[in-house]
Amino acid sequence: MLTLRLSAALAALSAAVALMGCSTTVEQRGNLPPPDEIAQIHPGKTTRDEVVKILGSPSSVGVFNDRSWYYISRRTSQFSFFDPKLLDQQVFIVDFNDQNVVNAVDHMTLKDGEEISPVARTTPAPGREMSFLEQIVGNLGKFNGGGAAPSSGTTGRGPGPNPQSEE
Repeated sequence: MLTLRLSAALAALSAAVALMGCSTTVEQRGNLPPPDEIAQIHPGKTTRDEVVKILGSPSSVGVFNDRSWYYISRRTSQFSFFDPKLLDQQVFIVDFNDQNVVNAVDHMTLKDGEEISPVARTTPAPGREMSFLEQIVGNLGKFNGGGAAPSSGTTGRGPGPNPQSEE
């Protein structure tokens, strides 16, 4: 009777531990500037250096030019080992002109995002396709069977006499 109760308690404890591992985790990534700091950025007046002092370094910079700075914040929720679910996303975009003065400040949310699907095709590469047999035959003779044995009188550690020789 005692072993039955002990095994039932052990099973309940195992189930509780397993359920604790399946809890939902919420993660916040990125640092969203507070609204009062965003209000200090004025198009046509604020310089790039002033933006760094007010908002800090951007999360990301434009790929093709550095005139667009992105301040990104994301909040996700993940249950156990499943893919995370995006709960909220905020992006502030600060655009600069040629004189490094703010041109515009935009705000994007999760509603403004679009799902994209990558194209599954491959990019053709120049050259010709070789069969497995052509690859094997083409590699014959390219590999040597190891290094040459050290000459007598040396240890293989460099030039000099072999201390074990009887000379």
